[in-house]
Amino acid sequence: MKIIDGKKISEKIKDELAKNVFDQVKKGLRHPNVAVILVGQREDSKLYVSLKEKSAKEVGIDSSLYLIDENEDEKNIIETIQFLNQDENIDGILIQLPLPKKFNTNKILQTISPNKDIDGFSISKDKIFFSPVMMAIKYSLEATIENLKDKKAFLFFNSDIFKTEVQDFLKKESISLSAISSQEFNEIKKDKKRLEDLKKKIKDCKILISAVGNPGFIDGDFLAEDMIIIDIGITKLNKQVLGDIKYSDTENISGYITPVPGGIGPITVACLLENVFKAFKYGK
Repeated sequence: MKIIDGKKISEKIKDELAKNVFDQVKKGLRHPNVAVILVGQREDSKLYVSLKEKSAKEVGIDSSLYLIDENEDEKNIIETIQFLNQDENIDGILIQLPLPKKFNTNKILQTISPNKDIDGFSISKDKIFFSPVMMAIKYSLEATIENLKDKKAFLFFNSDIFKTEVQDFLKKESISLSAISSQEFNEIKKDKKRLEDLKKKIKDCKILISAVGNPGFIDGDFLAEDMIIIDIGITKLNKQVLGDIKYSDTENISGYITPVPGGIGPITVACLLENVFKAFKYGK
C-alpha cells in the first residue's frame, strides 16, 4: 500500500493559505477570525481546540475562544452563537464536539449562520461550505493521481448527513456510491451469507471510505488489490490512536491508504482553516 501523506497535504494547503492571508493583510484588511466555542471540560476537546488554535495562528488566522460551563442553560449557547452571527469581525464559528449529552446538538449547530458554518453542518438550502472532512476526502483522492471517473465507492458511516454529503460530492465526480450504516452492518454480521455478499460487493469497489470509529473492524477480507482506502475512523485505545482499517492487513496489497494517525486528521484541520478564509472572503 502507498501512503497518502496527510501531513504533507495539509502543509501544502496551509502554505497556500498563509500566502493568501498575508496578501489580504498587505492590502490593509484585518486577519480572518474564527470563533471557537468550547462547552465543558473534556480533556480531549480542550486538546483538539488548542491544536486548531495553533494551526490557525500558523497561517495568520486569529481565533477567539468562548468557554461555556456545561452547567449553563442551552439558551445561553444559542444566544452566544446568535451574537457571533451578527459580529462582522467573526468570519467562522466552530463548536467543538461532542457537546455534553444534555444539549440538543443538532439544534445548536443549526443556529450557526450558513455563511459562518465552517464545519459544513448546515442543512439549509443556503449551505455554502463542504465539511472539512469531505474536503479532506477530496484532497486524498486527488493525491492518488488516478482517473476515478465511473468508478465505484463504498462507505461505512454513522451520520446520515455525512453520507448524503459524500454521495452528492462523488456523484459530481461521476463516482457511484454504495453505503451502509454501522447499525446495519451490525445486523448483517449476524448472517454469514449476507456478510460474505457484502465483502464481495466491497471488494468490487475502487474506493473504500470508513467513518465509524470501530478500531480495526475492516480486515483483509474486505480489501482488494489497487483499492483506495480512506480511513476516517479515529479511536483512542490504550494510548494508541487506531483507525477503522486493520492496518497490518493492508501491507501486502497494492493501492493507497490514509493512515491513522497522519492521514485524514491533519488535512481536515487544514480544510477547516480553508473554510475560515473562504468565509472571510465571502463576507467582503
